[in-house]
Amino acid sequence: MGLHCGIIGIANCGKTTVFNCMSNTKAETTNFAFSSNKSNIGVINIPDLRIKELEKFQPTEKLVYATIDIIDIPGLTKGSSNGEGIGNSFLSDIRNSDALIHVLRCFDDENLPHIDGSVNPVRDLETIDLELQIKDLESINKKIVKMEKLVKIGDKEAKQAIEILKIYQNHLENMQNARTAPVKDEDKKFVEDLCLLTAKPVMIVCNVDEKSLSTSNHYIEAVKEAVKEEKLTVLTIAASLEAEISELETLEEKQEFLNDYGLSEPSVNLIIRSAYDILNLQSFFTVGPKEIKAWTIKKGMTAPEAAGVIHSDLQRGFIRAEVMKYYDFVHFGSENAVKNAGKFHVEGKTYIVDDGDIIHIRFNV
Repeated sequence: MGLHCGIIGIANCGKTTVFNCMSNTKAETTNFAFSSNKSNIGVINIPDLRIKELEKFQPTEKLVYATIDIIDIPGLTKGSSNGEGIGNSFLSDIRNSDALIHVLRCFDDENLPHIDGSVNPVRDLETIDLELQIKDLESINKKIVKMEKLVKIGDKEAKQAIEILKIYQNHLENMQNARTAPVKDEDKKFVEDLCLLTAKPVMIVCNVDEKSLSTSNHYIEAVKEAVKEEKLTVLTIAASLEAEISELETLEEKQEFLNDYGLSEPSVNLIIRSAYDILNLQSFFTVGPKEIKAWTIKKGMTAPEAAGVIHSDLQRGFIRAEVMKYYDFVHFGSENAVKNAGKFHVEGKTYIVDDGDIIHIRFNV
């Protein structure tokens, strides 16, 4: 579906290390601030244990996981919106992202100096939020001027637009993010064209030392307190440890390493699944001897819309969807057994696809 998740954070917070653990692309990491002059782009496979489970019941030539694009955006700093540090040349990469992963440094290390002289993740969070709020306020102010000109020539909708824009203006001026502005969903259409930076869904990733993975620390607790009103997802990762795991060659080696640290899977997998969730995404499957494939759709999509993700012809000529639930298929062991149990469904154009549905589309073009 061409969806993008951006990784943001202050310089030297560990976001490129996180990117390398998540992505099929490896970017250079250093201890120097502003050492990168470009965003790194990669593709993430969404970890989904169901695909391997489906293969047990349907031997296949190929397994294809759902994917999203991931963008590692160079570290921002105070004044980025006015051209400080790297400058605002990368704000367009944030604007083009559908959701954001905000990495915060929550560990001490004398060998890795902090750009502001001390480790303070709440301050870092506020610094980045402020820079994005400033750019959003610029966008809002420009559109208000534009709408005021339209009001003068009798555009009635422009007057309503100004009322909504001023709610955002006041909210941003009070150093609040656009996503928490007291605006009804139907009125958000007036800012859709602006792609406001602080309106994007965001999750917080606390980058910690190995010890804090199991015990937490005061930095993590401070972050959770700071974002509790906004009810943001806060996850913890030891990026340096995850980097070691990602370098191991076999699953057995990786599992042994994880067991040593009391982990059932790499923490990065949880981050990836959470990113998938905040993008409001889910997967359905097509299952056959050639391939078992996870397809990415928005939650709430109908069967014809899901068919269109496979190919536009399937949506255009949609007749019906033959549907099995994932748990029914693995419980009964085959399509015929699902049918015999009365769990095989034929659905029409109004059917809302569930996460994990196994679907075969009947169509005619």
